Amino acid sequence: MAPQPAPDWSISRWFNADQDLTLASLRGRVVFLHAFQMLCPGCVQHAVPQSLKVAAAFAGTDLAVVGLHTVFEHHHAMGPEALAVYLHENRIAYPVGVDAYREGDPERHPLPLTMHAYAMQGTPTLCLIDRRGNLRRQLFGLLDDLRLGAEIATLLAGPA
Repeated sequence: MAPQPAPDWSISRWFNADQDLTLASLRGRVVFLHAFQMLCPGCVQHAVPQSLKVAAAFAGTDLAVVGLHTVFEHHHAMGPEALAVYLHENRIAYPVGVDAYREGDPERHPLPLTMHAYAMQGTPTLCLIDRRGNLRRQLFGLLDDLRLGAEIATLLAGPA
């Protein structure tokens, strides 16, 4: 993928973060953003465990692992209270933002704003953002662990 500026995030609430995170506040760091839903089978079985492995493997680096809970179906079942329990039970300690909606009822406008800005096809989706804030990889589905690790390492070794 040719580098292009990553769209800003629209987050209604943060978990596991002392302050709101923005791409501007993370400039200078490589960002691994993974979009998920807690009731998505592919997310639960594969993407969330992979994100936990990435967070552990790159803990001593300046990689920022960020979750994006982007709900486009079953809105009432996946609210912030349920997400807080899910994060606790799955020991997810990295920051997780709740993707915001347009003003009004999410049932009428089901696509969250960040999901729309990135033109995500669904969940899980992973995004790699370089130190300059450019989107370097976006993938709906899963990427092999070794390939993902190599791509992250390449970005970490790149220019600041």
